Amino acid sequence: MTYTPPEDESADFLESKIEDINLSTKIAYGAGDLGSAITANILVFYLSYFLTNVAGMSAGLAGSVRMIGGIWDAVNDPVVGVLSDRTRSRWGRRYPWMIFGAVPLGMFFFLQWLVPSFSPDPQTNQWWLFCYYIVISILFNTAYTAINLPYTALTPELTQDYHERTSLNSFRFTFSIGGSILSLILAQIIFSVVANPAQKYLILGGICAIISVLPTYWCVWGTKDRAQRVLEYRLAENAAANIPEEHSESLPFLEQLRLAFSNRPFLFVIGIYLASWLAVQTTAAIIPYFVTSWMKLPESASAQVALAVQGTALLMLFVWAKVSQRFGKKAVYFMGMGLWIIAQAGLLFLQPGQVTLMYIFAVLAGFGVSTAYLVPWSMIPDVIELDELQTGQRREGIFYGFMVLFQKIGLALGLFVVGLVLESSGFKPTLAGQAIPIQPESALLAIRIAIGPFPTISLIAGLVLAYFYPITREYHAEIMLKLRERRLQNQSTNQ
Repeated sequence: MTYTPPEDESADFLESKIEDINLSTKIAYGAGDLGSAITANILVFYLSYFLTNVAGMSAGLAGSVRMIGGIWDAVNDPVVGVLSDRTRSRWGRRYPWMIFGAVPLGMFFFLQWLVPSFSPDPQTNQWWLFCYYIVISILFNTAYTAINLPYTALTPELTQDYHERTSLNSFRFTFSIGGSILSLILAQIIFSVVANPAQKYLILGGICAIISVLPTYWCVWGTKDRAQRVLEYRLAENAAANIPEEHSESLPFLEQLRLAFSNRPFLFVIGIYLASWLAVQTTAAIIPYFVTSWMKLPESASAQVALAVQGTALLMLFVWAKVSQRFGKKAVYFMGMGLWIIAQAGLLFLQPGQVTLMYIFAVLAGFGVSTAYLVPWSMIPDVIELDELQTGQRREGIFYGFMVLFQKIGLALGLFVVGLVLESSGFKPTLAGQAIPIQPESALLAIRIAIGPFPTISLIAGLVLAYFYPITREYHAEIMLKLRERRLQNQSTNQ
């Protein structure tokens, strides 16, 4: 596949033309994260609560389901990353995975909200339920990775521009947060209308499963032409510079892994992302318990708290993108995290009845959550460029795969620990057909620690890592200049 630019068009003009992404392409790209966001958000906020308070599983077994599913989700990321790098089709490397993974994603998501009965004996039935949810979780996470990882690897394939990548991720996370908000609104409506606990989660799962499938196809059809143009232009540049096409495939997997982890900024991005999302997801998982057991509010209030967080994050997304253009990504991360730490630490001291203060903390947290969406994913394409400068190869799938690998392993272990802490503190699961039990003081303290100090420590660790992250705007501009100079030098040598 080659691209020959017209003789009357200079290389600089062509490059600027390639970097000019139209609005419809940005919207289509953003839509690609909608289905993943809807399913992931519902799982983060409600799966643990569903397993303990609807399916009747112990907190320890529920935490084990989350851990095993999360570890499998992490393990399959680098595998899909390598395979998508090596995929050859008329649709390119990434799109076949998205096309064939969308329907299984919706199907297995729905099956996670069934509560089958395997045995009249509660203990026997609980272990069969444990096996059922493990299998469904593994299948769902396989489909999720088959869509989400190739999708995230599209960013550097659509543009090489530093600010355009931030803009693309703004659209992506607009849809991501918008999908999260939509899922929470649906949850609140369904929870207020349907009284039966099992039925309301099943209805929520069915509706979200349906609306999570279609946006993936919108993304494919709306961005494929753009990706094709960028690929053709890049191949033309590489051909002129005598750079072999797709030569990273010749490297053994372990060698690719070694080279990826020898990239020091990449390790910082992994740490920043892990610290941010450990705080996001452990807080999200514990919110329903905190709202119902500590704040003594109805279950629907947990959706309202989550809406306050996600709504603020959505409103701030484009604000932070603009601020990033002026002050840089690190500065934006520090601003957002500072406000978030205040909110997260304050939750430990929140008392029942202080509902207004609870929502103020939720809004403050939304400022930080927005930067957790935007900043790490805007950093990773810059890391890929540095790797290309150092090695002469582009391995987007490898970097994205191993970034998410360690993030998901950390989150899976974090949720498992939360489950164990709840169980060891005497947390009482809800038995089928019974009201939510009153929790002992030890369980209430565990819930408050899980929503306050634990995420706060994680956020502070992220700030430390961000402080030492080495790729600034100026350094990235230098990287891109050296890449272009190398291509021009190779081109002149081969002429």
